[in-house]
Amino acid sequence: MYYSDDVIEEVRSRNDIVDVISSYVKLKRQGANYFGLCPFHSEKSASFSVSPSKQIYYCFGCGAGGNVISFIMQYENYTFPEAVQYLAQRAGMELPEQDYSQEERQKRDVNTQLRNVQKMAATYYYYQLRSPAGAPGMKYFRDRQLSDETMKSFGLGYAGKYSDRLYRYMKSKNIPDSILKQSGLFIIDKERMTDKFWNRVIFPIMDVNNRVIGFGGRVMGDGKPKYLNSPETPVFDKSRNMYGLNIARRTHRKYLIVCEGYMDVISMHQAGFTNAVASLGTSLTQEHCRLLKRYTDEVILSYDSDGAGIKAGLRAIPMVKAAGLKARVLHLEPYKDPDEFIKAMGAEEFEKRLENAENSFHFEMKQLEKQYDMKDPEDKTRFFRKVADKIAGFDMEVERDNYIDAFAAEYNISVSGLKSMVRKAILAGTAEKDELKDKNEENSEKPLALESRRSRENKRERGIVRSEGLLLTWLTEYPGFYKTLKKYVQPEDFSTPLTRELAGMLYEQLEKGEARPAVIIDHYTEQEQQAQAVRFFNTRVKLNSESEIMQAMRETIYKVMESSIMAKDSDTQTDFARIMARVSEKKQLEETLPGETFDLSGGDERIES
Repeated sequence: MYYSDDVIEEVRSRNDIVDVISSYVKLKRQGANYFGLCPFHSEKSASFSVSPSKQIYYCFGCGAGGNVISFIMQYENYTFPEAVQYLAQRAGMELPEQDYSQEERQKRDVNTQLRNVQKMAATYYYYQLRSPAGAPGMKYFRDRQLSDETMKSFGLGYAGKYSDRLYRYMKSKNIPDSILKQSGLFIIDKERMTDKFWNRVIFPIMDVNNRVIGFGGRVMGDGKPKYLNSPETPVFDKSRNMYGLNIARRTHRKYLIVCEGYMDVISMHQAGFTNAVASLGTSLTQEHCRLLKRYTDEVILSYDSDGAGIKAGLRAIPMVKAAGLKARVLHLEPYKDPDEFIKAMGAEEFEKRLENAENSFHFEMKQLEKQYDMKDPEDKTRFFRKVADKIAGFDMEVERDNYIDAFAAEYNISVSGLKSMVRKAILAGTAEKDELKDKNEENSEKPLALESRRSRENKRERGIVRSEGLLLTWLTEYPGFYKTLKKYVQPEDFSTPLTRELAGMLYEQLEKGEARPAVIIDHYTEQEQQAQAVRFFNTRVKLNSESEIMQAMRETIYKVMESSIMAKDSDTQTDFARIMARVSEKKQLEETLPGETFDLSGGDERIES
């Protein structure tokens, strides 16, 4: 589908990028921009920047960048037309009817039909549960003490004892087999399709926008497998969704509870703990942890209290921490899971257990301790070494000291002794890294002189491109800078095709009295191209005052112009007259530029500190 530039611009202008992204990422204002943890890679410190003045985002860590449309495309895995339609709907806009390309029409139609099929299946299962045929499913949910309100809230359903009922229902609605085969709802055997879910209670899976994207089903009786889940489809990605997150993301609690199954989530929500979520038939993954980080800074792991649950917790803790989340572990003994605990002890006692959830490091050390004979001095020392190795892995010295103090007090050992072990562990790790670095350098086959020359050349080229990025960034942040800059630097003076193109479009905008990088970005269709373009509008240098900015601008203009003059000299070295013209141009630059001042109005708050 193709929309006019005017339509796209209206959609973009009616969807403020800070408002849109803040519904996915926790943002905090810092100066002129907002910062948060990047939703596209794991990080512990916020390097994801959103600029309200430029209406663009950029991650200084992974390089992801774009405008509000490209953010929705990247986050939601939408095509460009789908992202425009989503944002138009969000803004209450009606889009004009447009023609699709064949490829766009096909993908859009398939995804639309697949979402429609999921919704139809959810409705079918919902009403089956409440029909006479759904009595076994209703009995199961009643036995699990679920209320009518809870069953309705989660859209719970039932698939009957026959394996073709949903298929026949879909065919009665004229849904083609080509779509049903991609839906994940059917099993295909020699061109014959049967229902994937039958003789099961059904748990619809919804994305964060409350759209049904898949299902989980628990068998009635002793059939195998006990739980069955939808496979991944064009509209269902297990790693980008979690059960209950569509509700939990709006919780007022400061943490999310991560548990194992659908019934644990439902039981906790019914008891008032609406911040519970679960992974979708898989172990917790790093992508799940990044997803959680978009909505909270802390998780409480609530896995079963048996051996498998403990192992799951130990696997999850490093991933949770790697995503920049604080982790605690919920103890449910003597009960197996949250559902069982709440039924036996009630919500008030469950709340107390949550308040007393154990620090994840202490939990790991308690489980590690079980592997050693603490009455044996040698075994006990080995245990302390393992603990020291673990503490050595913390980045911040103050964090290491805190854990050293706490652990030494708990195990009645000297703080100085444990600190010495941690120091040795850190040094051992540093030595290993240095040894690996030396080995890599020894294995290098490039002659040092050649490598050094190339390195200097590459460094110079990178410096010029960075300088060009500074000019482009300053033009978007201090539009008044353009009046002076254009006397010295024109788009053709930029050194790469991309920076020349960006400068050309930005100069055109500034001639009309505006700088709109978000509009420029839409000229690039590939995500990587957009990210590269955004990088040139987010080039930073630490400056503390207007005078420092002025001086940096003069130096940067000189560097870009000198590079341009040298390039022209190289191109015209056989033409003596042109060479002399370049020399004159450089001399004039050296004489006039030091006295130039620049209009920085409206840019004071952007000074870097």
